[in-house]
Amino acid sequence: MSTVNKVPEPSSHRASTARLLLRERNLTSWNGYVMFIIALGLIGGAVYLFVQLSQQIAEPRMSAVAVRAFMIVVGVFILKGFYMLQPNEAILLTLFGGYQGTDRSEGLRWVNPFYGNRKISLRARTMNTAPLKVNDKRGNPIEIGAAIVWRVQDTALAIYNVDDYDRFVNVQAEAAIRHLAAQYAYDDGEDLATGETTLRAGVDIVAGALRAELHLRFAAAGIEVEDAKLTHLAYAAEIAQVMLRRQQAEAIISARKKIVHGAVTMVEAALQGLSERKIVELDDERKAAMVSNLLVVLCSDKETQPVVNTGTLYN
Repeated sequence: MSTVNKVPEPSSHRASTARLLLRERNLTSWNGYVMFIIALGLIGGAVYLFVQLSQQIAEPRMSAVAVRAFMIVVGVFILKGFYMLQPNEAILLTLFGGYQGTDRSEGLRWVNPFYGNRKISLRARTMNTAPLKVNDKRGNPIEIGAAIVWRVQDTALAIYNVDDYDRFVNVQAEAAIRHLAAQYAYDDGEDLATGETTLRAGVDIVAGALRAELHLRFAAAGIEVEDAKLTHLAYAAEIAQVMLRRQQAEAIISARKKIVHGAVTMVEAALQGLSERKIVELDDERKAAMVSNLLVVLCSDKETQPVVNTGTLYN
């Protein structure tokens, strides 16, 4: 019976997996105003004691000088640990290359001076993409653009999981818009199923699909999508004129159908009214002539000119 030895996972792969799993951790900082008072107290106290020591006649002891010097060093050391955070701003803290946590507290704060830090904005940002030339579901070239509102949600993923989260957002947004455009047709057509969503008619549905697509793509960088909507949608220049004529033809056909339907309804009502009120008795030939004349008047897109018949209908 043969046995298959499992190949151990490379250490580099395990390290990269660990980096991918790095998520934001909260780090509690100290009140900066309290620590500032302590630092000033240590430095001021040491200076005061040095002045007193210089006024003594006897030679000062080395231990007394060392204590005063230590107080100054500690005070200066404390001063290096201050930082200021504005509203909707965070700071990532590291110790000798290791991520320790993120502080989101506002105002003057203090941490271990050995911590390295990097500030990051948590404010909402708006990205208005330039119109992209893509193909829709039918393969027609179209131009499409979107406005996206996003903000950093997980600071650790944004800084340590991607190299440049701003550039990451721009590239992934373009890819999401291109993928979205390929899922829908630009406009209705006979080749589409009844009620199928299109880019032009299904604005809300398309916007929801775009937000869902962006959410999945931005998750690796800890980015939250607050809103996303299409701001530009048009046929590409090379087919714009052809598609415009197609839309005009469809509009004319739709309008003609409504006009003819209305005209037939009016003619039917006229014949029924004449028959019920017994104003005039019409045979089939006279009804056909009347229907023909009424349809010409009602369906014509130009003004009609009346013709007075001085004889009978048959002459």
